[in-house]
Amino acid sequence: MPSDKKPFEEKGPYDSKKQARSTAAALKVGKRLIVVLIVLILLWGSFFVVYPGERTLVFNSIGGLKDKVYDEGIHFKIPLLESVIKMNIRTQKQEEAVSAASKDLQDTHTQVAVNFKVNPVKLTDVYRNIGQASTGQDYMQTEIMNPIIQESVKFVTAKYAAEELITKRPQVKKDIDEVIADRLSKYGVIVVDVSITDFKFSDQFTRAIEEKVTAEQNALKEKNNLEVIKFQAQQNIEQAKGEAEAIRIVNEELLKSPNYIDYLTIQKWDGKMPLALGSGSLLSITGTQK
Repeated sequence: MPSDKKPFEEKGPYDSKKQARSTAAALKVGKRLIVVLIVLILLWGSFFVVYPGERTLVFNSIGGLKDKVYDEGIHFKIPLLESVIKMNIRTQKQEEAVSAASKDLQDTHTQVAVNFKVNPVKLTDVYRNIGQASTGQDYMQTEIMNPIIQESVKFVTAKYAAEELITKRPQVKKDIDEVIADRLSKYGVIVVDVSITDFKFSDQFTRAIEEKVTAEQNALKEKNNLEVIKFQAQQNIEQAKGEAEAIRIVNEELLKSPNYIDYLTIQKWDGKMPLALGSGSLLSITGTQK
């Protein structure tokens, strides 16, 4: 029986050339796609955006860190050779609990909050000397700011007696602010504000202050009571003087005219007649029975 299978057909020279052309075309398209992809990657890596609250530095693999500070917006960089370093310039807060001794050797515990930001003009120096300024507890806050805040608060606290730390609190705050700002300025940090959120002393000193305040309040109360007594006494004196003067004037007028007493009676009469009179007598409005 004849076989149903077709004999193997060998490809001719024309088919081989056709296949080679197809392979070459596919490789050509692949190369073009790779080139386009590389171009897109290079273009994408050639631009960077600086957002609000940030500034950017550029590091060149050949030339090193550039001195220019890039503001908000879109900027160009050399792809592969240059990389961007984002720096945070927003206002941040650093809180510290400081234990110190006052001028009169009283233990104090102060809670200080420092609002600060990196000086945009000195970002290059900040990065070279400290590192990247970012949010959170970075090297700047843990290694630079913490020791400066601690030392500054202790330095100022030692200039005042414990009681003065309370009575002169605005001046104490101002002194701490100035000392911290002066020391941090050397590192390119701007101090926006310093707040003393809490002052605490030993229990013994706190009780002594409370007792002193109570004694002062009691003394002030007694002083006020004494002033009231003095005022009332002066009022009585003035009233007595007035009554004595009135008596003196009446006596002088009586010496001049015996009828003066009748005049005074008329002045005080309320216009009402008496309800009853004695039998066969008349009562004048002066009070003299006739």
